[in-house]
Amino acid sequence: MVKARESWVQQAVRKIEADFNRSADTHLIPLSLPAYPGVDLYLKDESSHPTGSLKHRLARSLFLYALCNGWLREGSTVIEASSGSTAVSEAYFARLIGLPFMAVIPKNTSREKIAAIEFYGGQIHLVNSGREIYGESERLARELGGHYMDQFTYAERATDWRSNNNIAESIFSQMRQEPHPVPDWIVCSCGTGGTTATIGRYIRYQGYDSRVCVADPENSVFFDAYASGDPTLQIEAGSLIEGIGRPRVERSFIPSVIDRMARIPDLASLAALRYLEKSLGRRCGGSTGTNFIAALQLARRMHGAGEAGSIVMVLCDGGERYSQTYYNDAWLRERDFDVGPAEWAIAQSAEQGEALPWELEEHAHEDHVPAR
Repeated sequence: MVKARESWVQQAVRKIEADFNRSADTHLIPLSLPAYPGVDLYLKDESSHPTGSLKHRLARSLFLYALCNGWLREGSTVIEASSGSTAVSEAYFARLIGLPFMAVIPKNTSREKIAAIEFYGGQIHLVNSGREIYGESERLARELGGHYMDQFTYAERATDWRSNNNIAESIFSQMRQEPHPVPDWIVCSCGTGGTTATIGRYIRYQGYDSRVCVADPENSVFFDAYASGDPTLQIEAGSLIEGIGRPRVERSFIPSVIDRMARIPDLASLAALRYLEKSLGRRCGGSTGTNFIAALQLARRMHGAGEAGSIVMVLCDGGERYSQTYYNDAWLRERDFDVGPAEWAIAQSAEQGEALPWELEEHAHEDHVPAR
């Protein structure tokens, strides 16, 4: 019996590793900022993963972590609390190794994400808000005798942050032939905090003089927790920008690896998507717009200080899953978002050097000062 169980685990691990070997690395795309010569911006395009988002890396790591810890067995139901993208990727890996999967997601999750979860064979369990996904996932795991993946706890520890082609290693490898191969800043955002933890730890492990800037949306507790040092903060509202921002401080959020945080208005994030669509010739998800505003602010600041260098920001997912929301004019009007003037202001900043019209809340920890 033990040998049979070990054989199933070994086969499952091999299937996941074989899937990884069939997948190429994601692209690093340069994006010109005409107003800031000498400051090079690159987008790490995580939408090119098989399941279309940054969360593909996390899901693979979570499954390997659970398998090697002995938490998954043949036939057991995998349950995850998610705002959508992680559930899509976990449904993919569950199907790959023949396990049933159930996603516990807020009812306002985009229909496209729900369809993607179901495409990979996942079941949907809707709850009213993001605050309810944790307890409901635990309850279902107990009732079904399954395993709750709990990305919000294990994201920062399931990924091998020292190597193994994590996102940080991939970025620095792809930057080697660029004019400024060591980025001054890497810009990302937090859903679990796992990606930020991986990048921040890798920078320190390798001794790079790079800094991490986290862009946080409205209705997220991460910025205030970082600024105050209080990990117990909670709020009632949920983030409009799917996949990032949380109503509570997740266990995978590691403030000490972050050098600066910026709170980005939702209007700015949504308008940035329209500017990026024209600049890239393609659509991106909402969190990419959030990251772009923070990166643009950093580029303007570097140029103003006479600094040359590079910035890498994460393009988290594509815009196909948001055609009925962020790219829907009627949806925007219902929420009183007038993105036209905001998009023009972003273009003026990127192309003419004008200041952004939003006074961004920012907070920096000065205990990590890179050598210059």
